[in-house]
Amino acid sequence: MVNVLFVCMGNICRSPSAQGVFERLLDEYSLSDRVRVDSAGTYGYHTGESPDRRAIAAASNRGVDISKQKARAVNVADFDKFDLILAMDMSNLDVLKQMAPANCGAKIKLIMDYATTIKIQEVPDPYFGGTQGFEIVLDMIQDASKGLIQEVRSMLKSS
Repeated sequence: MVNVLFVCMGNICRSPSAQGVFERLLDEYSLSDRVRVDSAGTYGYHTGESPDRRAIAAASNRGVDISKQKARAVNVADFDKFDLILAMDMSNLDVLKQMAPANCGAKIKLIMDYATTIKIQEVPDPYFGGTQGFEIVLDMIQDASKGLIQEVRSMLKSS
């Protein structure tokens, strides 16, 4: 089993979108039974809330349902529970690295490290913008998720 955690700041836009997109891709590749996916925020601003309505709508337009997810904050146990912890941007990556225990077994990286065609390092936060920002985020996440599938397959083979 491979465990993947997607992380943004509040866990209502980017990371729930990444969770939903990646779960759908895992279904397409028949890997859902071998990979556990979750999302969280580096800050607990929205704990218990559903994703942003614009994120839900944009994902739904692509056949991805994220409406049942609930925001939560990253906790210290996540660093033992997950194999890959993927931040949406450098700011959240830095927070994760500061939170990580010294003996952390998880790989902490940027999601865009797995992008196959888009060569932008950070997924922008669409929260304060219009609906187009959510589409851009989904495009980036979909591209990175394709590369991430290859990483997960490799991890499954070596376990």
